[in-house]
Amino acid sequence: MSAPRLLTPGPAPSRRSDVAPFMAMDVLAAANAREQAGGEVVHMEVGQPGAPAPRAVIEAASRALALGRIGYTEALGVPSLRERIARHYRDAYGVGVPAERVVVTTGSSGGFILGFLAMFDAGDRVAIATPGYPAYRNILKAFGVEPVEIECDAASGWVLTAAAIERAHAERPLKGVLAMSPGNPTGTMMSRDALAALGAACKRLGLWFISDEIYHGLTYERPADTALAFDDEAVIINSFSKYYCMTGWRVGWMVVPERLARPIERLAQSLFISVPYLSQVAAEAAFDATSELEAIKAGYAANRALLLDELPRIGLGDFLPVDGAFYVYVDVGRHTNDSMAFCRRLLDEAGVAATPGLDFDTARGSRFMRLSFAGSEADCRDAVRRLGTFLRG
Repeated sequence: MSAPRLLTPGPAPSRRSDVAPFMAMDVLAAANAREQAGGEVVHMEVGQPGAPAPRAVIEAASRALALGRIGYTEALGVPSLRERIARHYRDAYGVGVPAERVVVTTGSSGGFILGFLAMFDAGDRVAIATPGYPAYRNILKAFGVEPVEIECDAASGWVLTAAAIERAHAERPLKGVLAMSPGNPTGTMMSRDALAALGAACKRLGLWFISDEIYHGLTYERPADTALAFDDEAVIINSFSKYYCMTGWRVGWMVVPERLARPIERLAQSLFISVPYLSQVAAEAAFDATSELEAIKAGYAANRALLLDELPRIGLGDFLPVDGAFYVYVDVGRHTNDSMAFCRRLLDEAGVAATPGLDFDTARGSRFMRLSFAGSEADCRDAVRRLGTFLRG
């Protein structure tokens, strides 16, 4: 009998793949496992509209599918969709954008991948806000770009400021700045003056300025401003996922300076070939669904009002300004100093899925959690009831 063959370990995964997990998706997986085992869950963890895509979107996709041929498109997107996005900037913001500067992407994620590769080299440094969307730092790290996390607080209005960027750049030069308004996880929005000042500082310092505007359309007191209103060179990232209720369709867009269009096109040709044709056809129809989308937004507004009224009654009254998006970023420091364990217990004992703040802020997130109110009013009421019972122990 021959001796057993010893297996030698294979090559190790790349260092660039060693990024932190996206905890919101880990919570979703745990919540789904609980449901599959027969448990009940109120989903407050993922930033995903509870409503389906608008009827016009479904109908446009169905008509295209019935034609039979679903093929490649131009790497920068179907020309008619790029034209329609350009018209959206004229209609919504009064800003003229040539269609040649519009890039259709595979969700906003595809926009970040293309944009970061086109703007930054390994070793460059890019400022981002904390608390903030965790995929920013993870994608930057995977590309060998250093994310420079700038702590935002009540004094700054929980947003990046021009003064903070100037200080960070003076300490060690930056190559770019990435801002988001309304923000995730906070929902907090930059004022018009703050956004203009940030763009002006980037231009003065010779930095790329990237504005993530994925939650535009989802504001409750005033409309959001696009960075293009103040800086024609700003790089805009947006998506059909949030306001347009098209998360799974994976289609978004960028608006870029003319000098970036061809480099991004070359990258897109090799990385993605093209965004799925069916999703692009559907996305173009989404612009004709405003009445349906505004009705969905009214539901978010009602959920927001409910939570802002009821959370303080159960001992969760400390949260950041909820100007837009569909999140409440709640300070749970009086109940725990470990938001990971707190959210795990909340799911196990109360059946409420929430995202720990450590996903968004590695320094201070242990005392925060994010609740999404993108679902139904009944879910929000049920979540408050369960949370209250859980906190009373």
